[in-house]
Amino acid sequence: MTTDRTGPLTLERMRADIAKLLGEAPEDVGDDDNLMDLGLDSMRVLGLVMAWGEHGIALEFSQLAEHTTLAGWWQVVQGLQKAG
Repeated sequence: MTTDRTGPLTLERMRADIAKLLGEAPEDVGDDDNLMDLGLDSMRVLGLVMAWGEHGIALEFSQLAEHTTLAGWWQVVQGLQKAG
């Protein structure tokens, strides 16, 4: 995952972090791809929650577990950023 933890979490940063965990190029991770089908497991999701929390987002594993796509996760993050 990235070491750049300054500023708000962006869709591009999320995509890059997911792609790195999957061993894929960021452009190969589509907004509507099922991330679990691509090989993302619960332990990796938990790692993302912790890493993305460094951006000041009070994200919980259960919030991401409800969705299986980057688009779904981005909606959750946007809601938290607006509420923050």
